[in-house]
Amino acid sequence: MGRDPIVRLRRVTKRFDDVLAVDSLDLDIYQGEFLTLLGPSGCGKTTVLRLIAGLESLDGGEITMNGTSLDGTPPNKRNVNTVFQSYALFPHMTVFDNIAFGLKMKQFDKQQIDEQVREALSIVKLVGMEMRKPHQLSGGQQQRVAMARAIVNKPLVLLLDEPLSALDYRLRQEMEIELKHIHRKLGITFIFVTHDQEEAISMSDRIAVMNEGRIEQIGTPTQIYEEPENMFVAKFVGEINVFDGRILEIHNGSAAVDIYGQRFKVQNRKNHSAGESVKVLLRPEDIMVYKLEEADPQYPYLTGTIEDVIYKGKTVDLIISLDAGETVFVTQFFNEDQENVIYRHGHKIIIDWPYGWEVVL
Repeated sequence: MGRDPIVRLRRVTKRFDDVLAVDSLDLDIYQGEFLTLLGPSGCGKTTVLRLIAGLESLDGGEITMNGTSLDGTPPNKRNVNTVFQSYALFPHMTVFDNIAFGLKMKQFDKQQIDEQVREALSIVKLVGMEMRKPHQLSGGQQQRVAMARAIVNKPLVLLLDEPLSALDYRLRQEMEIELKHIHRKLGITFIFVTHDQEEAISMSDRIAVMNEGRIEQIGTPTQIYEEPENMFVAKFVGEINVFDGRILEIHNGSAAVDIYGQRFKVQNRKNHSAGESVKVLLRPEDIMVYKLEEADPQYPYLTGTIEDVIYKGKTVDLIISLDAGETVFVTQFFNEDQENVIYRHGHKIIIDWPYGWEVVL
């Protein structure tokens, strides 16, 4: 990215008995970015967070912050703060005292504590609630208190371990917006851990997709979603349709591929060769659906039958059984006129896709 990382992990390794939780992992994290570690349960993402925080010890490799090794540095001496999944608020303390706790431990004077706590309350929009106890707050408000307690210390890096997982869907969406707002306002580095791909895509500057202690791919949300580097990333991040194909011819930057007897034009970013078997990957929203009578023999298409229709307001999801034997998942913008003609169970249709919207692995 053209600058030195604020946090650098090199060959970082962590074992728990016979389980290799983090496998010689390299990662650079930059000042002010919102980086998300995304992956399934057990992939090592929370362990990476805990290693940075100093809550776990390294079995191998090195972690540096601003060029200085953190080896041997205790958690309370690292310029990081963590927001945990459980929030870990003190139930007997008021909101004010929960937020002020870290400052009191550092022996800040009363005026400094008051000013910084009130600033943190303003940032997380909890002004007026400072005398409440945690049990008097909603889940979203408790999460904001945990955020305020972490940011009041003005850490260099804020670590967030699935902080939204306990919230309901609507509140989680609201808090995603709030987290982005807080990140922009503070300008500090956020390292966010989640298994929720929607959270990662909507909030992050970059996403590191993890699997079995390793990073499968790191990039912007657009790169991760539209240009997955392997099948794990493609299937984990969003819905994906996978077609078996064979390269027929190679052209400049493109290729002709046989898919179920039809000749489709696809991109050839990975320099496949003629005769090679490939996987053609298509997101549900990249597939177009037409009436069977609209089929044009000049252009390739696949035929199938609509098995199920899932109405979602602005969009409709279609489960389509292809005559070739595969089942595909398609998302279309909802149109009432089309609903009566196309989007019905048992209706025979054709599908195709515009050249350039697929990924070939």
